Amino acid sequence: MPRLRFNAFSMNCVSHIHHGQWVRPDSRSVDYTDLDAWVELARLLERGKFDALFLADVVGTYSSYGGSRDAAIEEGLQTPVNDPSLLIPAMALATENLGFAFTQSVLQEQPFNFARRLSTLDHLTKGRVGWNIVTSYLADAGRNLGFGGLPSHEERYRRAEEYMQVVYKLLEGSWEDDAVVRDRERGVYADPAKIHDIDHRGEFYPDVPGPHLSEPSPQRTPVLFQAGASEWGRDFAARNAEAIFIIASTHDAARIVIEDVRGRAARCGRDPGDIVFFLGMSFIVGGTEEEARRKAAELDQTASPRGYAAHTGGSLGVDFSGIDLNAPIGELDHYNTQGIAKSLIDSAPDQTWTFGDLLANRAMNRIVGAPEQIADALEGWLEVGVGGINMPYYVTPGTFADFVDGAVPELQRRGLMQSEYAAGTLREKLADGGAGARLPESHPGGRTRRERLGRPPADRSSAPRPAAAPVAAA
Repeated sequence: MPRLRFNAFSMNCVSHIHHGQWVRPDSRSVDYTDLDAWVELARLLERGKFDALFLADVVGTYSSYGGSRDAAIEEGLQTPVNDPSLLIPAMALATENLGFAFTQSVLQEQPFNFARRLSTLDHLTKGRVGWNIVTSYLADAGRNLGFGGLPSHEERYRRAEEYMQVVYKLLEGSWEDDAVVRDRERGVYADPAKIHDIDHRGEFYPDVPGPHLSEPSPQRTPVLFQAGASEWGRDFAARNAEAIFIIASTHDAARIVIEDVRGRAARCGRDPGDIVFFLGMSFIVGGTEEEARRKAAELDQTASPRGYAAHTGGSLGVDFSGIDLNAPIGELDHYNTQGIAKSLIDSAPDQTWTFGDLLANRAMNRIVGAPEQIADALEGWLEVGVGGINMPYYVTPGTFADFVDGAVPELQRRGLMQSEYAAGTLREKLADGGAGARLPESHPGGRTRRERLGRPPADRSSAPRPAAAPVAAA
């Protein structure tokens, strides 16, 4: 039986997925600005043989609840939030094998500059970095980033496709593998004939000549994560992603998504087996089922229904402030007739849940139990094609410590989780050494490398170019 990969799912903020828990004395999420706390977490995850720490991010605020961002601010709901990528070098220095995937939107930064950030992180981590590609969904992100509002869903994904073309050309097709010679006797560091312009001209990035500013890193392109669930998102993931984050409440729902995306990948000329599907899953681990349920009851007491409502509503662009979060959903007659609220209510397996319970359970699947029960449940997900778990915390680092000390030994005993790390880069480790350090040839980035490397630089002399701006002193 193949193993599952495990990512710890966190964010450089106070309250990430499970809201209200930051008030507990056993949570260090309020120490998110303390680098020591992140280094401690990284070492814990590596001790537990986690594959990676997956860092979420947003570049906006959740402002639908009550028509303002006040609830999100009071709850610490992903605001304040700091840059996740800046944490990675310090954590990489404190570990040897743990991978680090960080989130950044294609709206945030020009691809030319971002490609250099990717190469730098891949160099500093010795090839242990991944990028979670997102297109943003919070309205004020679009305004603050200079777009005058959030571009349409279709436009964001069209932009993302071109963004990836530019990134692939820079990372994969600009420097040949042997461009760096480091010839001390001749005083030549790199061979100019083996460093090529990319000459990209497109709709959103009309003039990116290149070349890439960084020499090839261990992976060239970091491992590519993605989580889009829409038609546009699935198409994008099928073409570009190596790891896809999904949310599914049943085995059948997960199977449908996995088979759909794999079919799309095959039609793009990719090997569907190159894609790993990570399921979002929360865990509350006890030495016995009774102990685990007692922990769950304690955590449920400090959960914030308003935090979940502000998060879910902000993601969907819906104001849930008019709904009684403590009322059983079977009594919410007014909302049984209305759009998104109705679809949420209809999805509930238990009509005695409150609306707050419903939103909390919608946030992430949850397994509560002893290690053997957790292993039994995970075997079922593995059988439908899930290849990994993205695991958020209730309290950090306690949730992860409970999992490492409680569930991991049983998972390793059954072969569901790795006992040792494979050698090499994050890409090689995720494939247990069965893949190379770089994108496969069937991937668009791999095809870019094959098509462009070794060709002489293009003749740019006849191409019309914008007038150069005066150069300021550095």
